[in-house]
Amino acid sequence: MREPGSPHWKQRGHRWITKKMWIGFVASRYVARKRGNSPSPVFAVLGIATGVLALTVILAVMNGFQLGFIESILEIASYHIRVEEPDRPSSLLAAIPHLRALPGIGAVTPLREFHGLVRGDRGSQQVAVLRGVPPDVLEQDQGMAEKLVFAAGSFALYGDRSILLGAELARRLSVGLGDELTLVSVSGFLADEGTVADSRFTVTGIFRSGFYEYDLGWGFVNLDTAEELGGGDLFLGVKLKNRWQDSRALGLMRTVLAASFPDEPWVLSTWREYNRAFFGALRTEKLLMFVVVGLIFIVVGLNIFQAQRRTVLERREEIGLFRALGAGDLAVRLVFVWDGFIIGFIGAGLGMTMGLLIATHISQFFSLLEGAVNGIIGVLNVLSSLLGGYDPGMEEFAVFSPAIFYIKEIPSRLIPHEVFLIYGFGFLSALLAAWFASGKISRIRPAEVLRYE
Repeated sequence: MREPGSPHWKQRGHRWITKKMWIGFVASRYVARKRGNSPSPVFAVLGIATGVLALTVILAVMNGFQLGFIESILEIASYHIRVEEPDRPSSLLAAIPHLRALPGIGAVTPLREFHGLVRGDRGSQQVAVLRGVPPDVLEQDQGMAEKLVFAAGSFALYGDRSILLGAELARRLSVGLGDELTLVSVSGFLADEGTVADSRFTVTGIFRSGFYEYDLGWGFVNLDTAEELGGGDLFLGVKLKNRWQDSRALGLMRTVLAASFPDEPWVLSTWREYNRAFFGALRTEKLLMFVVVGLIFIVVGLNIFQAQRRTVLERREEIGLFRALGAGDLAVRLVFVWDGFIIGFIGAGLGMTMGLLIATHISQFFSLLEGAVNGIIGVLNVLSSLLGGYDPGMEEFAVFSPAIFYIKEIPSRLIPHEVFLIYGFGFLSALLAAWFASGKISRIRPAEVLRYE
């Protein structure tokens, strides 16, 4: 008995490879040459490429917007884990060193949060969310430091009556850096034992978060000042080095708090819980967009299916000849499956290459698109004024106009597993269509086909 690896086995392997090479050779000839009324494979390749290109660019822009909003929420307005102790606020401060010593913890910050009525000296006023934070919060929380961009001033809360405002809130109140305003803080129910505090504050910083709602309705004051104004209950905002490890961190924190403060009624919640509705809406929006754009693959797959079925019928005599020469059902079927493989591989590869190129240079792409459209608008304006004596005065076109969208540039984010998923959809739509279309090959009988040839 010959052992594997012997010359005999090598010869058998070479003969097997040689016998199977004809499948790829014939399939490539079928793809390269159009026959009869069958549609050209080029259209199938372009259809797959268009679907992959569109889905890649659309999801990249959608990820850019959504992740920008999510990161603004988690890094500025929210925290990865929120720790509360309703009965003894002093225990929260004592727990800070224990929590900071845990692995995976980025920052632990004491906070107070309340609503207040902010009034400018010119009579304008706005209800805003005021958060009391330590003056050195940006040194502890690098995520917040990256997201808060100051249009004027800096994060200066070392004075008792300093306040930081969002850019849109400052614009609505008609205040600037160094101006004074009045903050009216209301805590409790006014009909019962509620208190009202009215204080003058100086604007020491005006920030932009990239999220319109925060720039319009948020401000920061010193933590001690917030306590003087009765600014809500004290709680701890915990930032993780990896926010996706929140379940693991939550378990560690509960264990440490239960061991160090066994009688305290700790309340811990993660960012998934108190932002569930918003993040769920974003997830649903993305899924529906994926499905809608993914319909392109279904349409292209159906076209490939019909084209392959027609090809099978038109090449009945060739299939009969292959069968007569000894080719099995599976071998002949693989000829047409290889057609789908080649179409899917080339189409998905071409579309992904173009999609990645556009997604990584999205601003330049839209600038070229806007320039082309505005050039056409300019020509139409000139022709209208010359021929009809009427100037329509069409405005310049902008895909994401700053007057409508609260952005300075178009965001784009590529997520690796989504890129592979899109490529897989494009590739498999062609491969599966070819597989199902070639199912009738087994019904073709060589004798019946060759009898009439």
